[in-house]
Amino acid sequence: MTEDDAATDGSQPTFETLMTEVMRTAQRFGHRQHIHLTWLAVRSCGTPSAIVLVSEGIQRTARYAGAPQKYHATVSRAWVELVGHHVEAHPDADFDAFAEQNVALLDKRLLTRFYSSAALAAEPARHGWVEPDLVPFPWQRFAS
Repeated sequence: MTEDDAATDGSQPTFETLMTEVMRTAQRFGHRQHIHLTWLAVRSCGTPSAIVLVSEGIQRTARYAGAPQKYHATVSRAWVELVGHHVEAHPDADFDAFAEQNVALLDKRLLTRFYSSAALAAEPARHGWVEPDLVPFPWQRFAS
């Protein structure tokens, strides 16, 4: 599957398929690769389905690695929502162009603009969705 196939063939990709696509050109799976995988997921199936796809994939991977405690529900969903928001603004960009247009997404500390460390460390955030406690996400600022 290529990036274009992921966006246009209509089938729901698997986490493993997306991971394979991302790692095709990467030496390691770092933050940029996580954003790339999320970008592919959002473009393939939309933000709501990508939340499930990416979150379940990360959770499975953490369990397989013997570190289920590393999965964080709010962090996983927040990143998918942030990427999804920016995909809406740049739907036709390839990943490199998308990353160049949205440099803030490549900062793995980006969530600290929206969440306090206490909010993210709390059990409710680790196991479920918690809204930002510092400032709302950009798309929430204009909601009535």
